[in-house]
Amino acid sequence: MSNHQPDQHAGICEHSGEQDHVSIYIRDMLCGMPPTSPKHSISRVPHHLREVNEKAYDPEVLAIGPYHHGNDKFKFMEEQKQRYLRRLLERRNEGSIDRYMSALKELEWLARNCYAETIDSSQEDFLAMMLIDGCFIVEFFCKCIKKELRDKDDPVMLGRGIRTRIRRDLLLLENQLPLFILSRLYDLTKGQDEHHDFNDVATEYFNIELGGPSRNWTIDKSQGEHLLHLYHMWRTSGLPKTPQLECKTVMPSATELRESVVRFRALQGGELSDIKFENGTLEIPVLLVEDNTETQFRNLIAYEQYRQSRGINYFTDYVILLDCLINSSKDVEVLRRAGIIKNYLGDDKMVAQMLNKIADYITAYDSYYSKIFKNVNAYCDVWTVKLRRAYFHSPWAFMPIPVAFSLLLTVAQTVFSILSYIKQS
Repeated sequence: MSNHQPDQHAGICEHSGEQDHVSIYIRDMLCGMPPTSPKHSISRVPHHLREVNEKAYDPEVLAIGPYHHGNDKFKFMEEQKQRYLRRLLERRNEGSIDRYMSALKELEWLARNCYAETIDSSQEDFLAMMLIDGCFIVEFFCKCIKKELRDKDDPVMLGRGIRTRIRRDLLLLENQLPLFILSRLYDLTKGQDEHHDFNDVATEYFNIELGGPSRNWTIDKSQGEHLLHLYHMWRTSGLPKTPQLECKTVMPSATELRESVVRFRALQGGELSDIKFENGTLEIPVLLVEDNTETQFRNLIAYEQYRQSRGINYFTDYVILLDCLINSSKDVEVLRRAGIIKNYLGDDKMVAQMLNKIADYITAYDSYYSKIFKNVNAYCDVWTVKLRRAYFHSPWAFMPIPVAFSLLLTVAQTVFSILSYIKQS
């Protein structure tokens, strides 16, 4: 490496007279430890999360950065990354990569320090990876935004479904480059008439490929760590910073709430902060459940769970809320019929199992939706008290409450059917 790191073990590594072989062994082991970093922004997904569904954290077609580098399954995209670099240099009329290498050498130590694990690659391999992977992302984003930059024989842009799989892989926690590397490479490759920065390009790509937030949003461009972090900021920018209160993240399931006369209403184009409970109606933004929904949620949650800054866990708390509402396929059916869940997996049971498993091993001490939990539970408690009072003063008191309630619903449906028939007649 080109930059020397401060020796944090100087006192330990100094020879201090006679020592036995065990002491020497331990001293050498401690001296070989790399210095600690004040901040690692790119880490592996912890084993206890990974083992639930490893595929959700692994790239399908595109490896970015050191954690999945060198795997033969990504050989096709490795060739495409090199083609993209060559095409970029041709478009910029550059016959050499010297100025790119010079810029990356200055950032090498900072880039290595972003990874939670020590990267054993040589300087040559590490910088080559940063250049090839970084320029691919820059060029790929530009091609997605500007159709005139696309080549007629480009299998990445023309291949069936490959852009969707690349989009998925770019938002994996373990598949990241430091954002300052991408920003530096973009600055070196953009034309004189291009005045925006890489964050603008990335968020425009998100908007095109994933659909933008329905609100005005702003991003603190100095704080971005990597693409997944940038995407997280983009999705949550402008959301209210409501106080998080310690609460029991428990509420009845959707089926049980419906039996408690809670109504469900779908909110079109809503955001994570738009879940509301008023006058017995639980309003929830529409959730599209697709093939990559689980992967996206899992990686956003893994990022929230293990980031070093203490912020609101928007996606973690959202999934925990859904996990409370959904215990079975019947609960998914209730929300689907209300228009809250758009199921493109085809099977309500699959959706229930997916959302239940995502919440496994997640740590939550408070919730962004603490007010929702509190108000829904209070409403159900009041409704239960009223029902019991009415029930024990009725001639049906000898029946179990669920049976009596079922009979009441049947009678009500029959009355509505008769009234509807009379109206039509």
